[in-house]
Amino acid sequence: MNNIPNVKLGIVAVSRDCFPITLSETRRKAVVAALKEKNIDVYESPVIIEGGIDGNVQEAYDDITRAGVNALVVYLGNFGPEYPEVLIAKKFAGPVMYVAAAEENIGVLSSDRGDAYCGMLNASYNLKLMGIPAYIPEYPVGTAAECADMIAEFIPIARALIGLKGLKIITFGPRPFDFLACNAPIAPLYTLGVNIQENSELDLLKAYKEHANDPRIPAKIQEMEAELGEGNKMPGILPRLAQYELTLLDWIEANKGASEYVVMANKCWPAFQTEFGFVPCYVNSRLTAMGICTACEVDIYGALSEYIGTCVTGEAVTLLDINNSVPADMYKESIEGKFAYRHNETFMGFHCGNTPMCRLTKGTMKHQLIMNRGLENCGEPDITRGTLEGDIAPGEITFYRLQGNKDSKLQAYVAEGEVLPVATQSFGGIGVFAIPEMNLFYRHVLIEGGYPHHGAVAFGHAGKAIFSVLKLLGVEKVSFNQPKGVYYPSENPFA
Repeated sequence: MNNIPNVKLGIVAVSRDCFPITLSETRRKAVVAALKEKNIDVYESPVIIEGGIDGNVQEAYDDITRAGVNALVVYLGNFGPEYPEVLIAKKFAGPVMYVAAAEENIGVLSSDRGDAYCGMLNASYNLKLMGIPAYIPEYPVGTAAECADMIAEFIPIARALIGLKGLKIITFGPRPFDFLACNAPIAPLYTLGVNIQENSELDLLKAYKEHANDPRIPAKIQEMEAELGEGNKMPGILPRLAQYELTLLDWIEANKGASEYVVMANKCWPAFQTEFGFVPCYVNSRLTAMGICTACEVDIYGALSEYIGTCVTGEAVTLLDINNSVPADMYKESIEGKFAYRHNETFMGFHCGNTPMCRLTKGTMKHQLIMNRGLENCGEPDITRGTLEGDIAPGEITFYRLQGNKDSKLQAYVAEGEVLPVATQSFGGIGVFAIPEMNLFYRHVLIEGGYPHHGAVAFGHAGKAIFSVLKLLGVEKVSFNQPKGVYYPSENPFA
């Protein structure tokens, strides 16, 4: 997967001066050994941060900086020095995690007790005093093996946080009036460190025309033909799509600037078809599969949400409309009695054709049916060709979104569920989704929270990591699908 950071993990131990420093050193080595058993590379700093006014924080900082560490684990092998152990996080530019050692056995209690269980409380208190958003696991005290498990869970979280700090969102076209839900205040994005470059559709059209007869087009067509295979039902549109893909890739390289990573949110209809002569969905799907998440309808927060999922999972994601209900006869025929979901816990997630090929059971190049009605009067498709269509592959998913609300504040939701192995019998990139208690989540999170119709989909249950990323970004309200019997604040208890 391109366009996401490589995490260079480092670990530094801390020790309070009234505890044996060897306790932290020995326990740190045990954690590193447990990480290596998991094939997780980590830089083990030999510097142990101790007490004093500033301890030896500068020495530790210089050491991990020389090693190229961009994600840091602060390990409390014993109680730890309250101020210095937090000062290292303040100096360090990347994501920081705190984890503490459990007492190994009865034998240590008589004289080699570390009291890191107590020290973690003081560390967390000082982190809050200094306003440092460090990652602390749900239960941050454990044996070497347990701490290694926690650190493994930190890596995808760190990757997302690093990625967002170096991210630029490039857009083309104004956010469409007919898609008011895609219009959201972008000021909150700057607080995340995300850069935004908004461009005109005319800029894109000019660049596209300049790529006519680009000598790289035949090779790009061959790439597309190889990917589509038997699904290459409209080969005549591939030259235009190849030209467009090269246009976007060249624009990214020329406009990345100081940013390290790029995603896109582009206008895609209706004027796009008449001026460019195709539907951009397939190209959007290909870029997203590369890690360059490309949202349609100039959905800036959709592209950002996709990128978080890409960083967390290291795999291709998609962006879908929370689109339509499952017909009663389809539910009765294909779901009822076969899967443990009520009818109102199911829905269909759809988009025209932007879901990567690897996330479809069988992808086929088609034309956009709805656009064809309006732009080609239901005639032989030409300018409405370019969608990648098929049923979304069944399996576990995480449906989520980060959004700037009407008050320019960040809010988010995360819900885990699955795509059911049910034939959709419909068009577009589409699947039958099931999320526990979806009916209440739909009403009291999506509707009550003022969320748009677009939601990002990560493949697999990644809710734990995505939730942690969102909280570390400072999102105060992260909603989720609450279990049955737990009332939402806005829920009518008499309904």
